Amino acid sequence: MQINEYDEVILKDGREAIVIERFDDTHFMVDAAQTADEWGIIDITIDDIERVIPKN
Repeated sequence: MQINEYDEVILKDGREAIVIERFDDTHFMVDAAQTADEWGIIDITIDDIERVIPKN
């Protein structure tokens, strides 16, 4: 799975996130939904990502 900066992804725990920094092929910083109105910046790995949301 190829992940790039600004991709929208679904995490394995069901949250939506936007990739804000790509450190390498397996490590990323994302802005992830905590609740419907609250987002937070977290570090994740490729193993935390379920899928990329296709761009229209």
